[in-house]
Amino acid sequence: MVTAMVIMLCSSFLFHHAAPVGHASRTNGISFNTDMHARHPRSLTSRSAIVRAPQPLAFDGGLDVLSEDEIKGLLAARGIVSSPAASKHDLITLLKGTDVDSPSETNIPSSLLPMEENRVGIFERVAPSVVYIQTSIVQSSPFSMRQSEYPAGAGSGFVWDSAGHVVTNFHVINGGPLGPRRRGEMPRKLMVKLMGSDELFEATVVGTEPDKDLAVLKLDESALSLLKPIEIGCSSALRVGQSALCIGNPFGLDWTLTQGIVSALGRDINGAGGRPIKDCIQTDAAINPGNSGGPMLDSRGNLLGVNTMIYSPGGLGANVGIGFAVPVDTVKRVVNQIIEFGPGARPSLGVSVLPDQMRRMYAKNLNRDLGGAIIAEVVPGSPADELKLAPCVRRPAGVLLGDMITAVNGQAIKCNEDLLCAIEEAEPDQPLGLTVMRGCDPQRAEELFITPVRRKMLSDATR
Repeated sequence: MVTAMVIMLCSSFLFHHAAPVGHASRTNGISFNTDMHARHPRSLTSRSAIVRAPQPLAFDGGLDVLSEDEIKGLLAARGIVSSPAASKHDLITLLKGTDVDSPSETNIPSSLLPMEENRVGIFERVAPSVVYIQTSIVQSSPFSMRQSEYPAGAGSGFVWDSAGHVVTNFHVINGGPLGPRRRGEMPRKLMVKLMGSDELFEATVVGTEPDKDLAVLKLDESALSLLKPIEIGCSSALRVGQSALCIGNPFGLDWTLTQGIVSALGRDINGAGGRPIKDCIQTDAAINPGNSGGPMLDSRGNLLGVNTMIYSPGGLGANVGIGFAVPVDTVKRVVNQIIEFGPGARPSLGVSVLPDQMRRMYAKNLNRDLGGAIIAEVVPGSPADELKLAPCVRRPAGVLLGDMITAVNGQAIKCNEDLLCAIEEAEPDQPLGLTVMRGCDPQRAEELFITPVRRKMLSDATR
């Protein structure tokens, strides 16, 4: 028996025929709660102190016979933190539990294990950085002067910086992967909810990168005072077995924490733009529809990646213990490019390449090894044009193959995706070393240096 395997994007998609906002709607038998105000958790800062009975004290002569060090030892044994400058009288008062002048939860012995305290502390510190994003379609009716809004999806995101930038998945704001939009190109409205605030803030799109399934939003200035940016980590030193914590809004259940481990590294998954996202993180932490765009955290609360997809056997559409996140090193590179340069910030050589399938067909017909990326077209005025890189030329008798790139900075290029990733992951405005076979001839290999430019500059130059 063959079981269908489906990779599911992890945002809750609600189409225009769904029930109005504020009601639960069902799609394929799954209920999505679109009520952004329902069941919000109480503020973390409003949690009341736990009242405990005073501990029994029994010492001959009372506490006065004890030294300050002995009293501090008793306090430490009960998990009570004392000030180094506290007098003996203050320490005794604190030990008796009668210090009512400055009550604090830090003076209450914790009933949590150390790892639980760490996990609780991470959630309380990072949760205010996580946001709930709702996308709706705005449609004008020819029979009415009013515009109608229809919920199109919901997901998660997080605050990137104090300037109001929010990072999420591209498919969260697009309503799905890249492709023909449902009901045509209709305007979309993005509303963002912050933890501890009942107000919804409208956001605008700064830029997107569908191939990496990332999008950067900008919140209204009225929300800036409420923002708490997330702490950015590093994914290059990740190891399988590390702890992984995920915060998001699965099925509209806002600010939900799940935990697991880093199950595997180096996974390639297809992005919303159709190209694979390299070196993704696999985790068994529960990720469900609505978690898309939310953060994956390490055991210190630093950002490890952006939750984006789940592996769903038979199209189940819910967590089975295999989820994926875009690594934070990729997120940093893409997001910073979008913020600094806007849309079209991805670097490019100014070439288009021959499809891999066609290259393999030519290799078979010519009985030659054509492992690399063959240049099909060159943009006039581009860095590739300045190096005189030659494209393929169609002739009556056939096709004259153009130059083939076989390595970038010494890293072998076997297919088009290898070239695209090598260019995109390069440092901005830094030259790259290309190994080029002129006319796909191994006897005419050259080492060249080229500095990529932003795609936006190429598109502006060709207008």
